[in-house]
Formats: sequence, C-alpha cells, structure tokens
Amino acid sequence: MNITTTGLTRAAGLCAAAAGSIFIAVQINHPPMVVSSTTTTEWVIRNAAKGVMAALALVGITGLYLRQVRQAGLLGLIGYLLFGLGYLFIFGVEVISSSVLPALTDIAPGYVNDVLVAAAGGSPAGDIGGLQTVFDLNGFAFVAGGVLFGIALFRARVLARWAAVLLALGTGATLALAVLPESFNRPIAIPTGIALIGLGISLWRDQRKPAEQATSTPVASEQSALR
Repeated sequence: MNITTTGLTRAAGLCAAAAGSIFIAVQINHPPMVVSSTTTTEWVIRNAAKGVMAALALVGITGLYLRQVRQAGLLGLIGYLLFGLGYLFIFGVEVISSSVLPALTDIAPGYVNDVLVAAAGGSPAGDIGGLQTVFDLNGFAFVAGGVLFGIALFRARVLARWAAVLLALGTGATLALAVLPESFNRPIAIPTGIALIGLGISLWRDQRKPAEQATSTPVASEQSALR
C-alpha cells in the first residue's frame, strides 16, 4: 500500500468527521450523571465511545492544523496545543469513567458521586484527589483551545469558515453551562460536533483535488502527445 501525505491528511479529515458524529450520538438520551448509572452496560459503552471520540478528534485536529500550519500562525499553534491537550484529558477521563468508576460503585459510592458531581461542573462534598485538577485543566484547555483554534482556522481561509466559526462558538458556549439548567448540558455539545464534521469533510474534500489533478494529468499528456 502506498502511503502518501495526501492520503494521511484525508484520513485525518475522516477522523475529525467521525469524532464529531460520535460526539453528537453519545449526547442522545444520555443517562443521568448519578451513581446508579455507572453500573449499567450503557454507561460503559457510552463512555468508551467518548474515549474513541477523543482519540479520533486528536488525530483529526492534527490533520486540520498541519494542512494550514503556515496560514494559522502562532494563534493556530497555541489553539491546537490547548485543544489537543483538552482531548487528551477527555480521553483519560473517559477511560476512568468506563473502567474504574463502575468497579468503585459498590465499595465507594460516595467517592463516585463526588467524581460525577465534579465532572458535571459542580462542587463535590468530598476530596476526589487529582481528578479535580484534571477536570479544571480539561475545561480550560478545551474551551480556550477550541475558541483560539476556531478563530485561527477562520482567519486561515483554507477550510470551511462556517465550521471554524461554529467550533469557536460551540466550545466557548460551554462556559454558559455554569448558569444554565442541567437540561442544556447535552444540547450545547451538538454545535461542536457539527463543527468537527464540517471541518473534517472540508479537509477530506480539499485533499481530493490534488489526487484528481494527479490522475487527470497523465491522461491530458497522452492526449497532447497523440495530436
């Protein structure tokens, strides 16, 4: 199999689109963030899917950044690093949520409840150790990185600008969850998912052009030679 830069970049675009699709799908009919939910198979599947989403998103945004590294400038680099760090934190949190919390439910339900409260942006009653720092850093990196990365992609004028705007607005809007009712937690994530889908498809389509040109060039040369 011939591995090319164009092929890898197109794959990164598909990863970003897949991550956005999973991000939206896991929000639908999401179980409540309570201790009893962590013992269900649905909880394990959903949180494992979020971990896959985070890994795909990291690959996707790397492709997005590398495609326009010169146009994105320093703002793009800072945004990419922060946004990537946010997805790394999400991956780690989802591994814990899908594999560790279910095992602790019976022996330490109070701790599990405090973790869920902190994950939802609340103030836990007990000490959850370093996880509180992880949640805080994750929130900052994801929001700040998403906003800066979206602005940088918009300014670069390479891929779908509407999706770049939606990424900046969607990630920034999560700050409003501090004052909005809990019912907004899931719907407010959908714009970010749509933005990832739009940017991923835009990157994939952008990389089809060189491949189509390369395919058509030999044909054109042969036709010229026959004239």
